[in-house]
Amino acid sequence: MGDAGHSGARSVLEGTFALLAAMERLGQAGVTRLAEESGLPKATAHRLLQQLADLGAVERQQQGQYRMGPRMFRLGQAWQPYPGLGAAARAPLRRLASATGATVTVAVLSEGRTLIAHASPGELDERMPVRAGAVFPWATAAGKLLVAEARPNGLFGPLPSGWRWEAASIQERGVAFDRQELMEGVSCVAAPVHGTGGRPVAAACALVDPDSPLERFSDAVRQAGCAISAGLRAARSAERNRA
Repeated sequence: MGDAGHSGARSVLEGTFALLAAMERLGQAGVTRLAEESGLPKATAHRLLQQLADLGAVERQQQGQYRMGPRMFRLGQAWQPYPGLGAAARAPLRRLASATGATVTVAVLSEGRTLIAHASPGELDERMPVRAGAVFPWATAAGKLLVAEARPNGLFGPLPSGWRWEAASIQERGVAFDRQELMEGVSCVAAPVHGTGGRPVAAACALVDPDSPLERFSDAVRQAGCAISAGLRAARSAERNRA
């Protein structure tokens, strides 16, 4: 295929993903709104939406609006921020939720933001429902913990004043706290999940009522992080034995 063919294929893919990104932001919308949001000509947006609908990637509603389809859901379910993280996190998160009553999550850093990879609802779910796929600014308890263990780059923007002191404190105690910094009425404790190479790849988190002392949850969250880390190591060891 020549350069023109490569360029054409790339532009179609870029247009398709721009359309899907617009749908992600809007939830559900008609062709005109999606075309405006994605920056595509209306005719192009209409053609791509028809093709995506034929593939089950989007659904066309009776009122002429489009939303994500079941095929996108299935593809999304297959994504893992780190190999085996979902399976390794399942039981430890369940135990952490049972022991604390908290909304519990596993979060990672993605494109300079905190991404919820797995979540289990708890007592604060009505106040702050958190689901897998939710994205927050990086300076959550999970994000602060992971940035403190890494070398932050331009993705994170200017670091807050006093960050050097806070990062050192996080490294010393092994957990990070969010004291209603993200949302009033919700605090959070995060502890690291280490990958097979020993570096932090995710954070186990408990979202709790700010009236509860955060230090009270530290040990339980640390234990969950350690259990998930152990699960990742065991899965990797089993994979090597099969090879």
